Amino acid sequence: MTTILAFVVVLSLLVFVHELGHFLMAKKMGMKVEEFGFGFPPRLFGIQKDETIYSINWIPLGGFVKIKGESGEHANESDSFASKKAWQRLLVLVAGVVMNLVLAMVLLSIGFMIGLPSVVDDSLPSNAQVREEQIVIMEVAEGSPAVLAGVESGSSIVSLDGVVVTDDVQARDYIAAHGGEGVLFGIRTPQGEEMSYELTSAFVEAFEQEAIGISFVMTGLVSYPFVSAIVQGIGATFTLTWQIADAFVGIIASLIVSQEAGVDLSGPVGIAVMTGEVAALGFVYLLQFTAVLSINLAIINILPFPALDGGRVLFLVIEKLRGGKPVSEKVEGVVHNVGFALLIALVLLVTYKDVVGLFS
Repeated sequence: MTTILAFVVVLSLLVFVHELGHFLMAKKMGMKVEEFGFGFPPRLFGIQKDETIYSINWIPLGGFVKIKGESGEHANESDSFASKKAWQRLLVLVAGVVMNLVLAMVLLSIGFMIGLPSVVDDSLPSNAQVREEQIVIMEVAEGSPAVLAGVESGSSIVSLDGVVVTDDVQARDYIAAHGGEGVLFGIRTPQGEEMSYELTSAFVEAFEQEAIGISFVMTGLVSYPFVSAIVQGIGATFTLTWQIADAFVGIIASLIVSQEAGVDLSGPVGIAVMTGEVAALGFVYLLQFTAVLSINLAIINILPFPALDGGRVLFLVIEKLRGGKPVSEKVEGVVHNVGFALLIALVLLVTYKDVVGLFS
């Protein structure tokens, strides 16, 4: 129940902020917004204020903004989407994406005021405050002694041969010196369970040498003073956006070249499970996860695919290339409907995979 609640709250926030961007920009550009809906129909109830119906709908996994003339109709009426200049329509289309990035900046800034989980090294600014430091295992190599023993990535190293370790360099040196003889690892799993593993170095193909087979870093909750936290939040948003966009390019390239995504994709069920797991770790972790999801939503929406904001921007570009002559309403409508059907099919496919993985 907690997982479902956390997922609904997070998703509702992301969608609300996205649609709020479209709504505010449409109003700013003088367009009539006929309805601002939270959730998908059928409608539960609605309140009309001025020219807009503000509705709450039964399916709480989305939202929408209905703008007059958004499908090309009413082009001769000054308060319609279709009647506005291309740059005005462009601003409305990208406003949702921008708002998701702004939300990520706000969440990460708040997180850096409280303290966000981050890698702790010499590159941290002098005004950074660090607490709850731990040595976290980031990767466990396939076929290594660690993976064969059942060590999980995300676990933290508490002790080596019964001696508490608080420094990743110290831990790395000790393992290098004694790994051939065998080292007793005191491990705390991501679920908080204390475990012990006797591990001896062996040849690990991924490392191309004798090793235990784990990669780890020093992490901690890092916080900053108010202004610095905002600067860090904005910087982290740009960094994450670049990294996630680069990952999307890699996924698309893999699909084109080898017809495989190259990574595991998650749908609503998978994201809901992850949301519950992150929420169990604590508020700051959920804050960080929500920011990452918001950036993902922004990047997905700006992709030039039919039915997405990016797809509508693509038609706007085509219109400009045709000397201001828009693609016919019928053709654009068919393309967006086909695109929407493909997106739903993809969501159902990934959801099926998530459910099978969940029960297996």
